[in-house]
Amino acid sequence: MLFSSVDEFVKAPRRAVTVFGMAGVGKTRLSNMLRADHWFHYSADYRIGTRYMGEFIVDNFKREAMKVPFLAQLLRTDSIYISSNITFDNLDPLSTYLGTPGDPNRGGLPLEEYQRRQEQHRVAEIAALCDLPYFIERAKALYGYDDFIADTGGSLIEVIDPADPEDPVVRTLAAHTALLYIRGTDKDATELVKRFKKSPKPMYYRPPFLLEKWAEYKLMHGILDDCDVDPAGFGAWGFEALLHDRLPRYQALADNFGYAVEASDLAMVRDGDEFVDLVAAAIEKRMR
Repeated sequence: MLFSSVDEFVKAPRRAVTVFGMAGVGKTRLSNMLRADHWFHYSADYRIGTRYMGEFIVDNFKREAMKVPFLAQLLRTDSIYISSNITFDNLDPLSTYLGTPGDPNRGGLPLEEYQRRQEQHRVAEIAALCDLPYFIERAKALYGYDDFIADTGGSLIEVIDPADPEDPVVRTLAAHTALLYIRGTDKDATELVKRFKKSPKPMYYRPPFLLEKWAEYKLMHGILDDCDVDPAGFGAWGFEALLHDRLPRYQALADNFGYAVEASDLAMVRDGDEFVDLVAAAIEKRMR
């Protein structure tokens, strides 16, 4: 959704914006703030973890519980209930399910199982992003929201072609929302890697990139057997490699179909009106 004038966005009776960029640049902070200012907040990761992967996540919980005889007996007799308490701000159930490949004795998953779960996430992410038009209308029809913010995960860029207007996800997002890239800095990227090591987030790799980095990591550390890979070590190293690989593709999506703002400017936004002003400035900049 590219605008022919700034007023076309500013004076629109209803607005819908999809924010994208690397984790940690302020997408969720912005969305939470706008929600308090009567914008409907759609979290793609929440939709993935509930509607599309919720059953996988809960089944994994149950699989672990069944290893404990006491809990296994209670589950068999429906005496206890296990569920996922995923929220907009806590995606740990999804992160735990996706896991990290490597030594099972150190909490890793066999590479083949990790790839299977990655494919589940790919399918789920595409479905969650293509749900946006339904939720835009639902937000208005059910709750009376005119303004809509879609908070996407960093892996949005992994499931689309940022140069293809006929890509089904790109076509859907561009037709119904303004695509807004929140651009971070090298300092943001460094801080994000530190945060990831302390609290891993859901990660999705394009299959060729995953295999490339898996082989590279093993070669760097002289590892022959997949089971000898330290999952935490690969997770942090792979995340940093993935982060830098994504940056030019985020920019390409903004260049082709949307707008860009700096994360430092977004951090100064305090309410919906200031956010509209920030987007308006990005529209004006592109028009020049």
